[in-house]
Amino acid sequence: MKTDTKLTTLGRDPHANFGVVNPPVYHASTILFPTLDALEAAQKTKTKNQMRYGRYGTPTTFALTDAMAELDGGYASFAVGSGAAAILAVLMAFTKAGDHVLCVDTAYAPSRHYCNGVLKRYGVETTYYDPAIGAGIADLIKPNTKLCLLESPGSLTFELQDVPAIAAACKAKGVVTAIDNTWATPFYFRPFDFGVDVTIQAGTKYICGHSDVMLGIVSIREERLYQTVRAGVDDLGASVGPDDVYLALRGLRTLGVRLPRHYETGLKLANWLAQQPEVDRVLHPALPSCPGHEFWKRDFKGASGLFSFVLKETPRAALAAFVDDLEHFGMGASWGGFESLMLPSKVDGIRTATKWGGPGPLLRVHAGLEDPADLIADLDKGFARLRAAAKGAT
Repeated sequence: MKTDTKLTTLGRDPHANFGVVNPPVYHASTILFPTLDALEAAQKTKTKNQMRYGRYGTPTTFALTDAMAELDGGYASFAVGSGAAAILAVLMAFTKAGDHVLCVDTAYAPSRHYCNGVLKRYGVETTYYDPAIGAGIADLIKPNTKLCLLESPGSLTFELQDVPAIAAACKAKGVVTAIDNTWATPFYFRPFDFGVDVTIQAGTKYICGHSDVMLGIVSIREERLYQTVRAGVDDLGASVGPDDVYLALRGLRTLGVRLPRHYETGLKLANWLAQQPEVDRVLHPALPSCPGHEFWKRDFKGASGLFSFVLKETPRAALAAFVDDLEHFGMGASWGGFESLMLPSKVDGIRTATKWGGPGPLLRVHAGLEDPADLIADLDKGFARLRAAAKGAT
C-alpha cells in the first residue's frame, strides 16, 4: 500500500467491532483472566499487544501502535504520555550506571535536560557532538558507549545530519541509534530505511495535529529490541489515556492531507522572509542555504511547517513590537497543530560541542493551515511595526 492508503486503513478492523469504522475507546485498568493458567501466562510472557493491565495498553492503544509501527516500517511501537516521556524511556532502556551516551548538540531541550540531569545522577556520561560530524562519530565511540541519540533537523536551528553514515558507524561498533523524528514524521522520512534502530516522535505534534493531545511514540526496527524497549516504557509508567489515543488515531487519518499543506505554506513563508532586509538568514531544511541541505534533499520526501529565521541586530522593544500584535501567529510552545505559531527562542549558552552565532534574535515559526497570503500580510505588518520601533529606539 502507498502511504496515504496506509494512513487511512491501518489500525482499523470494523468487522471485529460491529462494523464501527473507527476503533472504539476502551477505558480499562483491571483486565480479568478466566483461569490461573491464563493469569500466569500473561505474567510470564510480555508479548506484543498483550492484554495484562490498562497501563500496558488496550485494543485502542494497540490500534495506534500497530499503525505507527507499519508507517515507520518497523517491528513494533509503544505509546507513552508525551514526546519527552518517549525520549526518557529510550534513554533509560539502553543505559545503566557506567555507560556512555552520544547526543547531537542540536537536540531538543528536554533531551539535553535528561542527559545532563537524570542520566548524570545515575552515573551515565554524555558526550555532545557536532551535527555535521557524519561518519566521524566513530572517533567519539568509547568501549562503554551504548546509545547515540540523533535529531535531524536539529531543534531550533535545523541543521541536517548524515543519518546513514552515523547509523553505519554506530552499528559497526555495536552502538544502538535512536532518532527524534517528530519534525518529518514517517510520512516524509523513515529512519529505519537508513539504518537507525529506534525512532521517537512527539505525537503531540503532527500525528494528532490539533494542539489538544499529549502523546509520545517509540518505534523499534527489529524484534530483538522489543523486550529492552518494553522494559524502559514499563519502568517509566508514563501511559497515555485511551481518549488521547483515539484522538491520535483520528489525527493520523488526515496526516497525508495536512502535512503537504504545512510544507507548502512553510516554504512560502521562508522564501518571503529571506527577502526582508531585517532578516539575517532563514533556517529551513528545504533551502540550499540551510546547513546539511544536501542530506534533506537526498533522504527526505518533504518538509514540515516548522523552521526558524534570525533577525539582524534588533532592540528588544522592536522585537516585542513585531511579535506582540501578530494576528495569525500565536506565541507559545509546541507546534504541529492547525494554527500558526511564532516563538522567540534563545540558543546562546545551550550548545557545548558547537557555537551558535546570530546577530539578533532567533524566531521559530510553525506554518499552520491558514491562507499563506493572510500570514504574509500579518508578517508584513509586523515588520512595519519592528522598523518603527527600531527607529524610535535609536
